[in-house]
Amino acid sequence: MIHLLDIILAMQIQYNPIGIIHTPFQLLESMPIQPTCKTSAAGTVEIYPQFADGLKDLDGFSHIILLYHLHAVKRVSLQVTPFLDGAPHGVFATRAPTRPNPIGLSVVRLVEIKENILVVENIDILDGTPLLNIKPYVPEFDHHPDVKIGWLEKSKDTIASKVSDNRFQ
Repeated sequence: MIHLLDIILAMQIQYNPIGIIHTPFQLLESMPIQPTCKTSAAGTVEIYPQFADGLKDLDGFSHIILLYHLHAVKRVSLQVTPFLDGAPHGVFATRAPTRPNPIGLSVVRLVEIKENILVVENIDILDGTPLLNIKPYVPEFDHHPDVKIGWLEKSKDTIASKVSDNRFQ
């Protein structure tokens, strides 16, 4: 008997990059761990020419959500010790990159659009990362004032100063 889970696990899903992300971060070590970190930087997002028409009206937004493929991830770990804690947690309770589908998400400030190049600030992404998608950040959709942040509650004051190390290589 074939189970639905077996069918889902056998399913092949394929995405093709729509562009490439350019940042000053050449190595995973010492990168910011989130866009809100003090060490986040300016960068550019190059949209491949065949997708440039999709940028129409994006310049009206101050922030965008970048979805990207974590191309430097070489392994999967279902339990990880994240940068902000010394104890292991399930990968889905963290923002760690070593997940079954290595998809990253960052909210960055959109400074300007020059043809097919997005100039952004507050980026925390490795240089050369393949871009999968862009969405506008809309506070009415994306901001939730009454949230719980689980195990991160005890570390929230140190987030801005944390940087990456080599634990997820």
